[in-house]
Amino acid sequence: MSDPESKQGAAPKQAGGAPSMAPRNGDEPSVPRTPLSEQSAAEQSAAGQSAAGQSATEHYAAGQHRPKSSPAPQSVPESVSHRAPAEQSVSRSPVVQTAALPPPADDPLVQPDPWDALRAHTSARIAIGRVGGSLPSAEVLRFGLAHARARDAVHHPLNGADLATRLRTAGFRVAQVRSQAPDRQTYLLRPDLGRRLHDDDRDALLAAPPAPELAFVLADGLSTFAVERHALPLLEAMRERFTTDWAATPVVMVDQGRVAVGDDIGEALQARMVVVLVGERPGLTSPDSLGIYFTYQPRTGRMDSERNCISNVRPEGLPVDAAADKLSHMLRQSLTLQLSGVGLKDDSEAPEVLKASATVDVANAAPSQRPLP
Repeated sequence: MSDPESKQGAAPKQAGGAPSMAPRNGDEPSVPRTPLSEQSAAEQSAAGQSAAGQSATEHYAAGQHRPKSSPAPQSVPESVSHRAPAEQSVSRSPVVQTAALPPPADDPLVQPDPWDALRAHTSARIAIGRVGGSLPSAEVLRFGLAHARARDAVHHPLNGADLATRLRTAGFRVAQVRSQAPDRQTYLLRPDLGRRLHDDDRDALLAAPPAPELAFVLADGLSTFAVERHALPLLEAMRERFTTDWAATPVVMVDQGRVAVGDDIGEALQARMVVVLVGERPGLTSPDSLGIYFTYQPRTGRMDSERNCISNVRPEGLPVDAAADKLSHMLRQSLTLQLSGVGLKDDSEAPEVLKASATVDVANAAPSQRPLP
């Protein structure tokens, strides 16, 4: 078999038999080639440096994780793959963000799903299509990004100083305490420690002025994003709907706290009712869901059956204004009936309740029985 370079179109040779560096017609000028092994090491080093310090969400959003089911990258032409590293960095295409990927319907390889029209009504992963017997690569990447956001919601530290500043600026009485969990890792491994108030902070609350009626507790829980984004808007909405001494109502921020820590806090502050706003366990489409738990006459050792819950407070779930309407109504009912838990039912949307709320004598009603404005 003849040498390929001996065929027509081979590069001309200079005197002495050395190949000429002159470009052939239509080709780009040749440059000194870097050994592939050196290029691979340089690329791996650059990838490692770019991934260092990134959150899981940033790692997926930058396209640095490729699922097993995604297609292999296309082969790179020789004229590009053998360029010097500096020239390669200029010629590469920018990284495509996962949020900008086209929907499956735009891909001719993706077989459509008869439920496609329902995707406009839910964030659930339905009608995602398929490519042969596999999921479309775009959907695999979206799933990985959502999972990364959920992990970040759990591990992201609460910016307590910023939140406390915003609460004080809004006119709330703020206190900052800790649970018995010293750090996030212990908090996740020992749920019991997140349910108990630190002894030093218990003594500080016992020495503080008591709560006039309500005590609000903000606990980071399993989603600090939820508390950072929705706690203050909910408190402001409650202040417009529920009549009490808001200037003296304490808002206690708990680092590494769970729901039951509100019982210790409410007991120390002698509150008639404690309302705990806590970040809920994140889902794949809800990394910032806020939960509301309230307990009548809180004290250490209360059972879960003795408190009520309003869940999924976020713009895509139960909006803040709707949550404030429901919470203010249920708090009035709880204070009137002097109970909470399984004995208290949510009838805030019943027609007879709405009608009765509109006919209450506001001038003579107790603060906890006054209707919504």
